[in-house]
Amino acid sequence: MSEKPSNPSEAVTSAWTSIMRARERLLGAIEADLKAAGMPPLAWYDVLWELARSQDGKLRPYEIEERTLLAQYNLSRLLDRLEREGLVRREVFAEDGRGRWVVLSDAGRKLRERMWIVYAKSIDTHIGCKLAENEAKAIAGLLDRFL
Repeated sequence: MSEKPSNPSEAVTSAWTSIMRARERLLGAIEADLKAAGMPPLAWYDVLWELARSQDGKLRPYEIEERTLLAQYNLSRLLDRLEREGLVRREVFAEDGRGRWVVLSDAGRKLRERMWIVYAKSIDTHIGCKLAENEAKAIAGLLDRFL
């Protein structure tokens, strides 16, 4: 006998749909704000932020991949672009001549700081202004269950 598949409740399905719709709308709004300010896409910020908060401002590419939502093939192209723009540089990993560090440059650090001014305002505009502090904490706590 085959077991009848379990179906999520209507409330669970509605929660899923709302999470996905909110994610898409909020990301779209933030990307639009960055673009309107003449800034690069949010993925650039994510990589620069992870490098900025790492020890010595450097990470291995797989570490950046683990800390961001970027797939390896997208990350490789993005790192090439960031390097061409002078925002990061690659250095040989001393213990393994095959590996490379991705190192944040001063220009990359400055761009991330300029982007944060726009990004922070966008977060506040599209999220912060719509939630009381206790509501924001409640949502963060609920979503933490999935992380």
